Amino acid sequence: MTAGSSLRRERLGWAFGLNAPQLGVVALAVAPVLALMAAQNYAAALGWVPVAVVMVSLAVVPIKGRVAVTWLLHWVGHTTGTATGWSSWQSQAAAGRTVVPENPDLPGVLTRFQLPDGPPMGEHGRVCLTHDTVEDRWGATARLKFAGIGMIGDEQCAALGRSMGALALSLRASRRVDRFSFYVRTVPDDGATYQAWRDAHQVVDVPPLVRTSAEQMARRWAGGSVVTEAFLHVSAPETVLAARAKDAGGGVTGRGYALHPALVGLTDPLAAMGVEPPQWLTGQGLAEAIRTGFNPAAGGGVTRAHLAGRGGLPLAVAGPVTASSSDARVYAHDGYATVSFTLMMTGLDLPFGALLAVRTAGERRCVAVHYEVIGIRAAQRIAQRERQHTTGLRSLKTSKGFGTKSEDSRAEASARKQEDAVAAGHALLRTSVVVSTTVPAHWTVSEHADALENDIVSAFVPVRLDLVQDSAFVAACIPVGLGLHRVRGEL
Repeated sequence: MTAGSSLRRERLGWAFGLNAPQLGVVALAVAPVLALMAAQNYAAALGWVPVAVVMVSLAVVPIKGRVAVTWLLHWVGHTTGTATGWSSWQSQAAAGRTVVPENPDLPGVLTRFQLPDGPPMGEHGRVCLTHDTVEDRWGATARLKFAGIGMIGDEQCAALGRSMGALALSLRASRRVDRFSFYVRTVPDDGATYQAWRDAHQVVDVPPLVRTSAEQMARRWAGGSVVTEAFLHVSAPETVLAARAKDAGGGVTGRGYALHPALVGLTDPLAAMGVEPPQWLTGQGLAEAIRTGFNPAAGGGVTRAHLAGRGGLPLAVAGPVTASSSDARVYAHDGYATVSFTLMMTGLDLPFGALLAVRTAGERRCVAVHYEVIGIRAAQRIAQRERQHTTGLRSLKTSKGFGTKSEDSRAEASARKQEDAVAAGHALLRTSVVVSTTVPAHWTVSEHADALENDIVSAFVPVRLDLVQDSAFVAACIPVGLGLHRVRGEL
């Protein structure tokens, strides 16, 4: 998995990299100073300067990847939640309260989701739908089986990139699904599957020394083994599904039928990427994916239950038993601690796969890549605006006698290339990447967070999502498609 060189900033500022609200705040802060100076009231103008500096700093100065006012709001919210006890959470079942098996009991931002069962979908059964009640989006999650890219060459990686582009085009052509997210989790292997296979293929007549040696080797290597899990989540907005859902009977069933063709249409594009047909998750399957996201140790029990032919988990126990975000830099859940980062792309062809390399036995790493397919008209408008911005900025510098940097030339060439690609029918994507490391809570969490940050800085610019580690954990580890914020005025 690689980050392509055509990545660009999502939004370019109107002037000096500032957007319209920021320019408005700067104007409001500076206008009184200029007016007082024009009136020759220099003492009052000097007294207003500190106020203007504070206003401009809050609106413009970034703090760890966020504008200062945004960071301040997050700090106030986190401090308030910690002081009032809202940042600590306990499940209804753990508190001894009566629960309904079909009702999810989840913490934090996951409370915005409803997880009803949709209509039957062939051999997949009743696929569980994810309904984001805040953004009013409907989606579904699939488990993927993929051979991996560890031993393939550059040409095969390029072919996979083209296949990803074909996937985005097929989703845009469907005019239904416009967001999709890939999740990859490297989970410590507890050896449940291997032990079940050994029990089924046990040879009785072997020398005791051979049996003892085999058991010692199995115990020695099991501690350093990992299992790779991959998920795909796709979603569509209610505004797109509403009319089709009404024709299909309305309600949850209608949304499921409206979403069904887009889910079936993903099989061929995924097959071109070497992915087996996706296994769309039922309610129990999604509950297991969420539960193992919060508690990696729960995977062994889930595997043994399936091997024994017992049923899956109900949604009521999909979440953690306890969770806490009282620490601004760490998210604690079910005896584990997770630290998450988002990545700022540097514009080079760089690998994501190295971020999944586990450094210590028992550690889990997750990488989630979220995409949004932008509509044709919006993509053309964005590409045209960016080309006009980069071209106009370079022309202005040249006409005023300022030297242009090579960065300006590359930005102009990239914007023109993007506009040509959109005009030729290629899809334009919004992208965000979140990575995390999860370790037992009694370990030194900061050491593993630093190790992950070192892996990130070799290729990307990391931003540790302090004060919002609980939401970042969901974006990185829980396959429900939460990872891209809504952008007003673009789509």
